[in-house]
Amino acid sequence: MEALYRRFRDRGLTVLGFPCDQFGRQEPGDEAAISKFCSENYAVTFPLFSKIDVNGANAHPLFRALKSAAPGFFGTQAIKWNFTKFLIDRQGRVVRRYAPIDKPEDMAGDIEKLLA
Repeated sequence: MEALYRRFRDRGLTVLGFPCDQFGRQEPGDEAAISKFCSENYAVTFPLFSKIDVNGANAHPLFRALKSAAPGFFGTQAIKWNFTKFLIDRQGRVVRRYAPIDKPEDMAGDIEKLLA
């Protein structure tokens, strides 16, 4: 995601990261630890937010809205694993949901179209 951010940020792309510890306890640290890890290991410069829940009763309202606007495979709204990605246009409309296995570079064409 960092590579996409660097490639397109001057044209208006913003990448927002929302850490979540609901998937195999992959994000056990606090905000400072997560930010440090992402910066040191992946040179992340895009904004990272506080750790949130994306599924269940305590799901953040943003993710409730994203999942409703762009259901996953077979119409499921649950986020199955970390690195689910949502592409949102300049008007705040959800354009597409990408699975965790979708590589960020595979999003470049869709991003290009929105930034044209």
